[in-house]
Amino acid sequence: MIQLTAEAEKKLREKIGSHPGRVRLVYDTEGCGCAVNGIPGLAIINEADAEDVTISAGDQVMFVINRRQEVFFEDSMTLDVIPGLDSFRLDSRHQTYGTNIQLVDTRL
Repeated sequence: MIQLTAEAEKKLREKIGSHPGRVRLVYDTEGCGCAVNGIPGLAIINEADAEDVTISAGDQVMFVINRRQEVFFEDSMTLDVIPGLDSFRLDSRHQTYGTNIQLVDTRL
């Protein structure tokens, strides 16, 4: 489950806009050395892939994650906005996943 702060939900809804889309939580290992070293990211996508599973994040914004990447994240996290920046912060009770997480719109 991802709990969205009011500010994070507002920013996500603004970025998604009126076009259909959902947000994919990703664990990007490109250029990080090996498959267990990576950084979290967010991508706006058109539709979920066959390998995606839904993440509970409230009613307003649909979230998915690739089932193979679920292992890198805890079951309960909070997504917030970094004030003054165009990025997000993802935390759990036990750790901070990132404080400068970018949202990339990959829709065509």
